[in-house]
Amino acid sequence: MGKLFLRGLSIVVVPLVATSVVCGAFALGREGRFAAIGIKTLIFYAATGLAAVLLSLLIVNLVKPGLMGKEAASAILGGVRHMPDISSASVSVYDVFLRFIPTNLTAAAADNSQLLGIIVISITIGLFINFLPARFAEIQRLFWSSFGELFQKITSFVLKFLPIGVFGLVYPVCARSGLDMLLPVLWFFISVAAALTIHMFLTMSLLLHASKISPIRHLRAMFPSILTALSTSSSVATLPVTLKCVEFDAKVPQEISGFTIPLGATVNMNGTALYECMAVIFIAQIFASAGGVAMGLGSQILVVVLALLTSVGVAGIPSASLVAIVVIMGVVGIPAEAIGIIWISDRLLDMMRTAVNVYGDTCAAVWVAKSEGFAVYEDSAKEVDVKIYPAEITSQNAPQKEPKFPDFE
Repeated sequence: MGKLFLRGLSIVVVPLVATSVVCGAFALGREGRFAAIGIKTLIFYAATGLAAVLLSLLIVNLVKPGLMGKEAASAILGGVRHMPDISSASVSVYDVFLRFIPTNLTAAAADNSQLLGIIVISITIGLFINFLPARFAEIQRLFWSSFGELFQKITSFVLKFLPIGVFGLVYPVCARSGLDMLLPVLWFFISVAAALTIHMFLTMSLLLHASKISPIRHLRAMFPSILTALSTSSSVATLPVTLKCVEFDAKVPQEISGFTIPLGATVNMNGTALYECMAVIFIAQIFASAGGVAMGLGSQILVVVLALLTSVGVAGIPSASLVAIVVIMGVVGIPAEAIGIIWISDRLLDMMRTAVNVYGDTCAAVWVAKSEGFAVYEDSAKEVDVKIYPAEITSQNAPQKEPKFPDFE
């Protein structure tokens, strides 16, 4: 049952990631007047995403939740047929950068281990769609948006079998190892939870404080959005609540919130990237404990890069990051069935990382609005020195009568 479920996930990997990245890339240049806002938003998302992944890398190497006795590790991995080479010897930093450009696009699309090149090509396609003549560009946008929507539906259908798949993968591990697996998984859970907490309450607070925005006030205003993210485990399902909190409570203009929040629900996945990186290295540590090859610097850098890039292509639905984890494991040489080790704790961590993702979107919105001169968290009647925008933007901070759900397809 577990292997059938993994095959279902593997089928949707390339089309789901490719279409999501293409759609996110062409959305950036669709509105020329928002070039400055788009650049600032991207810088914020890239910087916070990198900070999240590096934090997870630091914690997982300090705590080492996957290191244990050889017998316990062998029992946990008893169902894995071969001891993989974690690519520490064969992958250098130079090799990581070479993987950005595949030698054969068709072959790369047919091989989940070549996803890094597919992501780079998808970004290129998405950006250059905006340079096509208007009618051709619109055809391309409709094609990729509809294709992406199709595979999000298919992924949602596959994930309906998640309880059966998790049972099929976790039960054999528990039967083989008994209580031996509980302590490593507990340490893994604590490590991920600590990293998510530090990133959300320390890293993001420092960024807000540097922009002269009260982190406590922002956290209090965004609480309904965070609570919705925790309960739904879906950035997309939380979008209406997030927009309402940002526009009505934080006084962010709709022209900015309508761009940064939907874009963030697609490309800003700090918590997801953090989790992906830590999950792969945790499983690699278990293989090393069982007598396998330890993951070297080159492989860890590859995991960091893949975690950042695949998090962009993860659908904003519950447990969709499992698709990306399977992909990264395949690239660094870890058997896909070993993912059953972490699924026992995935649901709670999914709720937490979704909350971090959504909170990061709201921080980006208020940070960009503040940098553009808008009076964030201030009375809308207060005089402020703002930049001049096109004539159709007639208000600075006036709250809208009804929150609108922007359509960026």
